[in-house]
Amino acid sequence: MAFVVAGALGAVARHLVTVWAAQCTTEWLPWGTFAVNVTGSLAAGLLSGLVLHHGLAPAPYLVLTTGFCGAYTTFSTFSVENVLLLEQGAGARALANLAGTLVIGVAAAAAGLALASL
Repeated sequence: MAFVVAGALGAVARHLVTVWAAQCTTEWLPWGTFAVNVTGSLAAGLLSGLVLHHGLAPAPYLVLTTGFCGAYTTFSTFSVENVLLLEQGAGARALANLAGTLVIGVAAAAAGLALASL
């Protein structure tokens, strides 16, 4: 049941962030998907660090990472949005989105791990 609740909350949070980003940004990149993937990576890194450095139990870790973060982040939408950018002839934007999400997402996960080690 905890996974269901966490997943539902993650999905609602993703929707809210995506709508907010669409209202606050240009359409140059899919900023909503970028925002949820980067902040989800930060959260997953932070939760992993809490397990490693502060003894967070496995059960809440799994519920929060698999349930909430799994529903909050989205690889499939990220993939489709990049294909759509390529189909629109926006190869440079697709490359920026691909590289930016990968680099900043990994950096966010590392930052989460580092923050949790404090």
